Amino acid sequence: MSLVRVHNFAISLDGYGTGAGQSAEAHFGHAGDRLHQWMFATRWWQPGGNGGVDDAFVQQHDPGIGAEIMGAGKWGHPGWHEDPDWKGAWGPNPPFHTPVFVLTHHPRESIEAEGGTTFHFLDASPAEALEAAREAAGGQDVRIGGGPTVVRDFLAAGLVDHLHLAVVPILLGRGVRLWDGLEGLEKDYRVEATSSPSGITHVTFTRGAA
Repeated sequence: MSLVRVHNFAISLDGYGTGAGQSAEAHFGHAGDRLHQWMFATRWWQPGGNGGVDDAFVQQHDPGIGAEIMGAGKWGHPGWHEDPDWKGAWGPNPPFHTPVFVLTHHPRESIEAEGGTTFHFLDASPAEALEAAREAAGGQDVRIGGGPTVVRDFLAAGLVDHLHLAVVPILLGRGVRLWDGLEGLEKDYRVEATSSPSGITHVTFTRGAA
């Protein structure tokens, strides 16, 4: 069976995956782009970017992925469901290039974009969404794209096989935390950490205790 994977999910030292005060102008709230600056500096993101540890991890984002599941907060700012013209934050050719299943209490018709990305909107449980995504993935793996609430829900349901976190050395103090309600999660995984000269600590959780 295909695996369920999370890649390049950035959190602060105090566990926040996004900041407070999200809006159309501030997709990650008061965090701005501070959780993702490390990624923007890699070769994966831009020609001539940095190689090394950060790039090695970020390069694992795409291979073998046949579908993605994301939450309503990743798809758009609060209130996007009231704008029938909103088509996501990635322009006409989104970077996913697979079917994407958006979990929302405000489903709408599917949106077909350039580059092989089609957004489908579901009001469904994690297990139900995963069933749909696996069917669309055609035997390839399913990526859980975020935000923190969706990643937490899939972890709580025991559905994640591989989790890669980039722990960024900042303190946000407020926002949406990843770890709430997941006490003891580490017992179900082999946990490894790799430090980068950039200050990022890459932590991976792989199904099956050592």
